[in-house]
Amino acid sequence: MIDDTARALADFTQNYCDRWLSQCGHPPASSELYGLASPCVQQTVDEEVRWLPQPFTLAKNLENVERALELRIQPSVVAWYTTQFAGDMQTLVDNQPCTLLQVWSEDDFERVQENLIGHLVMQRRLKQSPTLFIATTQSELDVISVCNLSGEVILEKLGTKNRKVLAATLEQFLVSLPVIDPLR
Repeated sequence: MIDDTARALADFTQNYCDRWLSQCGHPPASSELYGLASPCVQQTVDEEVRWLPQPFTLAKNLENVERALELRIQPSVVAWYTTQFAGDMQTLVDNQPCTLLQVWSEDDFERVQENLIGHLVMQRRLKQSPTLFIATTQSELDVISVCNLSGEVILEKLGTKNRKVLAATLEQFLVSLPVIDPLR
């Protein structure tokens, strides 16, 4: 499962980068990541950074999250956050824009783990089953997550039990995503 998720993520990322190159003549660009150190940075132009994915150089685990909550994390989520350093990527889910969250740097990996812990603590307090977010939507209350019990990818409304299954696995979810035009 880890290798399948890692391969699907690497394939999506390569297609994403290829689309940027063919449409814009350069790697993916982000103004949000401007000024933030990362091994992904290829070039800085006009207050935006152009990036390419880089190998993940830390231990490939989420042990800090697991230890903090005494919870075994779905292997697919471990693969999601430890396959590569990359910028966040835009796509569509059910024809709605969303942003696939990625780890930008070693420092960002620490921040992501802290945010996952906070998310899981909130769910525990609300007596909800654990999920781990992997993408954001245009609505601040809706996130795309992986159910830690089943491994399903879901659209969930934060603070509620409203959940919609999007895919049986993270690999299936990734394979189903369109690579959209960057100029869209």
